[in-house]
Amino acid sequence: MPHFAPPGPLGFGGAPLGNMFDVVDEATAEAALTAAWDSGVRYFDTAPHYGSGLSEHRFGTVLRRYPREQFVLSTKVGRLLRPDTSRPENPPFKEGLPFRVDVDYSYDATMRSIEDSFQRLGLAEIDIAFVHDLAPDHLGDAWEEQFEVARTGAFRALDALRDQGVLKGWGLGVNRTEPCVRALEQANPDVFLLAGRYSLLNQPALDRLFPLCAERGVHVVVGGPYNSGLLAGGRTFEYQDAPAEMIEKRDRIAAVCERHGADIRSAALQFCAAHPVVAAIIPGAKRPEKVHENARLMGATVPAAVWEELRSERLIPADAPVPGDTTGN
Repeated sequence: MPHFAPPGPLGFGGAPLGNMFDVVDEATAEAALTAAWDSGVRYFDTAPHYGSGLSEHRFGTVLRRYPREQFVLSTKVGRLLRPDTSRPENPPFKEGLPFRVDVDYSYDATMRSIEDSFQRLGLAEIDIAFVHDLAPDHLGDAWEEQFEVARTGAFRALDALRDQGVLKGWGLGVNRTEPCVRALEQANPDVFLLAGRYSLLNQPALDRLFPLCAERGVHVVVGGPYNSGLLAGGRTFEYQDAPAEMIEKRDRIAAVCERHGADIRSAALQFCAAHPVVAAIIPGAKRPEKVHENARLMGATVPAAVWEELRSERLIPADAPVPGDTTGN
């Protein structure tokens, strides 16, 4: 039976509004969120980590204007914010709020984190909670030990909150597939937020995770559909200088798109959204014009010949679903 999932295909991801990499002023942040609403976005994702609470504050300020039943909101647990007048750094976020960020996946910390998020958002309902960065890229060799802390702590707390109707669903918000597979094996999640693991450039989620999700009725929100910029004209892949082979692959994909009059950014967004387990995609946007552009790109025509050539050139897997073909080959 399908679990709760957010509406799509296009959502709004909150990391940029936590001053990720550079500072966004209040007026611009407000305009970006308003632009998302005006573009038809009804799924919004944030986290305490983003700007040490700044993103949640900004989301709440704008979303309180709209009828609560008309949108879905997710935030995250796994990091507690504690007051700290020294304003400790919280990379990659700039000029966040005066809190120290402590990683904690325990039961009590999870319950407190949800309560704190209600306060920062100024809202009485949170739909989805993701356990944030419970993965080796964040925790290193300690990730399996921390996964066990979360399994007996955060997962149990979120199960209870879902059973009580406080939340509609929970899952993991990570950049790796392995913790999601383990969560499916050892717990009962509803939805995952997976960044950078399913895109036009690379699809490690396709082989094992997505089939397991389909089997369990679990959906996925795809973050990082542009692979941190490489598919949108940039030179970074997973927030680092892109390897030469990825640049070459991007250029070959772009050439195919150009031959058929398509924008590679449209292809990137629509490819991610085409898989049946994907409920929504959340490209990052700091400014309202970028929000409107993402909406336009999501709705732009990508000729079927693009997908046919990408498959024939083995630039995407033959079994990866594409728009108009939700079963793959």
